[in-house]
Amino acid sequence: MLRALELARETTALASPNPQVGCVLVREGSILTEGAHRYETRDHAEIVALKQAGDAARGATAYVTLEPCAHHGRTGPCADALIAAGVARVVAATEDPNPLVSGQGFAKIRAANIEVEVGILQQEAHNLNDAFAHFIQHRTPFVTLKAALSADGYLAPPPASRTATEPYWLTGPAARAEVQQLRHASDAILTGIGTVLADNPALTDRTGQPRRRPLLRAILDTRLRIPLDSALVASAADDLVLFTTSAAPQEKVQALQRKGAAVEIIAPNRIDLRVVLSSLAARNIISVLVEAGQRLNSTLLREDLVDKAVLFHSSTKLGPGSIPFADETSQALEARLIRTTRAQYAPDTCTTGYLHDPWPASSVR
Repeated sequence: MLRALELARETTALASPNPQVGCVLVREGSILTEGAHRYETRDHAEIVALKQAGDAARGATAYVTLEPCAHHGRTGPCADALIAAGVARVVAATEDPNPLVSGQGFAKIRAANIEVEVGILQQEAHNLNDAFAHFIQHRTPFVTLKAALSADGYLAPPPASRTATEPYWLTGPAARAEVQQLRHASDAILTGIGTVLADNPALTDRTGQPRRRPLLRAILDTRLRIPLDSALVASAADDLVLFTTSAAPQEKVQALQRKGAAVEIIAPNRIDLRVVLSSLAARNIISVLVEAGQRLNSTLLREDLVDKAVLFHSSTKLGPGSIPFADETSQALEARLIRTTRAQYAPDTCTTGYLHDPWPASSVR
């Protein structure tokens, strides 16, 4: 199962909007074949492994990180394929989180007199597919709020003490490299126009690792104040969407569209974050990473739209008068998190936790 999870992990940014799944076929203690799902190649992990094994799959044990599907989608049911191949045993990490199909794959396999064991390394499998579990139940993206903070919980020094349109780095290279991994694992990154004007960020995935589709950069900009020569607009290539209102000048809308940015007017005078998330969901975006300032952080938390928080803390203190993390302090947010973990990135610490568990209670054993 560890190997199956490793295979699934290798499909980061290659499987969405489907789940990341790995499968290993084992016979007499030796690995026969293995497979993982990539969206573009259609075949699910079990099918990839079964096609390689051929007749040798008969009597084997299939280790799979997610319950084999029992319904017709882009492909036929994997449960049927495992039965037809004559496997003797199926070991799965977790049930399918889809409430419409959960348990049906196992039921079909058991009905064929094949042994089924569920729950091996379940938490590791859950961690890999939090976004899918959330999306398949709610049809909205799984939202992760990331922030780099000073030791006393601030985002940045006062604007007067900063260089305009340049980012202020609180954390070191190791923490910033981890942020790039977070971007790589996300379908979209979301921020507000305040951050764009203050930092002129590119908001790109700079890991160099393959991905099926570009990281979508989503910007909230009520009056379309984004400069046409900003790093975001200059690098737009069907991967930049600006959510705005009817207050936006039509000539600015057209100028941005000519430069390759999509512009979506979603309200007369106010950007509704739930509408934004629904629009992203319609684009098959199942995971959103938020890298924003105090105002957007506050609104997302106040409206209970954050599912997970990743908070990096440096050893630097900024002092009173600096830019707050949100209306609530980072310490108050951390006190509300569940399933909290902590990690060290050189001098910086990172606290990760959930505000909502994306997995249904029925899938937890």
